[in-house]
Amino acid sequence: MKNIMYRIVFFMALMLFASCQLDEIENPNAPTVGSFAEGASQADVQLLATGLEAVMRNDLAFHYDTVSILGREYYDLTGVDPRYTGEILKGPLDNNGFLTTRAYAAWYKVVQSANVLITAVENSAAGFTDDVKNSYYGYAKTLKAYALLMVANRQFDNGIRLDVADPDNLGPNVGYDEALAGIMDLLNEANTDLANASAGFDFNLSSGFDGFNTTDTYAEFNRAIAARVALYQGNDSMALSLLSNSFLDLNGDLYEGPAHVFGLTGNDISNAQFHVPLQSGQEYMIHDSWVADAEPGDLRVDEKAILLPGGTSFDGLSADYQIAVYDSNVDPVYLIRNEELILIYAEANIGINNAETILAINQVRNAAGLPDYSGPVDDASLLEEVLFQRRYSLLAEGHRWIDLRRLNMLNATNIPLDRAGDNVINAFPTPFTENFN
Repeated sequence: MKNIMYRIVFFMALMLFASCQLDEIENPNAPTVGSFAEGASQADVQLLATGLEAVMRNDLAFHYDTVSILGREYYDLTGVDPRYTGEILKGPLDNNGFLTTRAYAAWYKVVQSANVLITAVENSAAGFTDDVKNSYYGYAKTLKAYALLMVANRQFDNGIRLDVADPDNLGPNVGYDEALAGIMDLLNEANTDLANASAGFDFNLSSGFDGFNTTDTYAEFNRAIAARVALYQGNDSMALSLLSNSFLDLNGDLYEGPAHVFGLTGNDISNAQFHVPLQSGQEYMIHDSWVADAEPGDLRVDEKAILLPGGTSFDGLSADYQIAVYDSNVDPVYLIRNEELILIYAEANIGINNAETILAINQVRNAAGLPDYSGPVDDASLLEEVLFQRRYSLLAEGHRWIDLRRLNMLNATNIPLDRAGDNVINAFPTPFTENFN
């Protein structure tokens, strides 16, 4: 962890906003972490806050690619690196290889950036009032919890460190259940900070947070993430309670929610999850079963898949459809969105109010051009339907592998093993460098 922290490219990744974009700049007035930790100015703290949002985009595509490949949502058949069709599908994963360490390091950069911001606010020379401080704390702790949740879902039972504030005195590695509990505590702490904060933030959020850029509306984002955690904990009643304070809207835009934004100017970055349609070297291919298993008339198939004439093959794997979740290299990537909340609501209501489950399912089905659900209404059948809708609505958004695992369905029945030697992998190993801390 020390090595990961010291490799933080924080001062290459301090960002300011230009219009709706996030641009990467250096801060000549505060070139070291120490200069932020003691006596930071208001401008320094504002820079740290905007930089925290921006640094979350680093290696984002790498995270989604690796977890989606493990869940057999799509394959990387570009042939650029054989580990994408070898190691990640066969195992064991190398604990010192980039498939393991790269996203792990990226999410902990977010955690440490949040910690630096919190320390800077605490020790700032700006004379912040308590309500302004609380707005910074609620903002930083929410994004810190989000990053910890993302890395916890990668590591699963191999565990994560929740406390990494002091590189010389790291907290213990904890298992998945304890990690979820700690993340929920942090989200609740952040929510309390937001409730005792000024109405607005002391800094600018990007256009990706339009509609979530006051402390009250940002708290709805916080509660949405907490509802996701509660679902992972198997606490349906808590998930429903949290959703009631989130931005869930059963009749609303399915793509409402805070998002990472991208740009092509200055030092901004593009959305690396966009792949140019029908172009050689862009063969990120949806698993054929995703298309084959879809209901006739499902609009999500045409929206998210493009038939590649002749298909493509590499390393004993073949596929016919290129993934097309994003239409351009500046499309936003959502941290969480209303469609996921509707599906959390549907799942959490199973066994509590199945009529509400069906109502929520139908909202998603109808938006996809499908008729109302007409299948069995027992709990098991409804769960199967919700999982089916999550598979199509949330393709490539990092959920399929986690969903199958949390529901004890991560097995060869649900994970296609297309070649001899392919295996089901349920977690990334603890990085090699962590074994020495």
